[in-house]
Amino acid sequence: MTTSSAPALPDPQVQPTMTVPEAGRLLGLERAASYNAARRGDIPTITVGRRLLVPTAKMRVLLGLDAQVADTAA
Repeated sequence: MTTSSAPALPDPQVQPTMTVPEAGRLLGLERAASYNAARRGDIPTITVGRRLLVPTAKMRVLLGLDAQVADTAA
């Protein structure tokens, strides 16, 4: 029996954001290393109130799962 240690990347339509530690686990990082990577800008983040969150769509682009889509202002 084999198990995957990395969690699956959620669908941005279902879960638009994730926590920094969740994103770090996708990259094989521990909690402190995840926050250090976010502070350096290696993990894309947004701040909502006092929470630091990672946009799932940007994480998918970072991992090469989706092509980067240009933002258009309407």
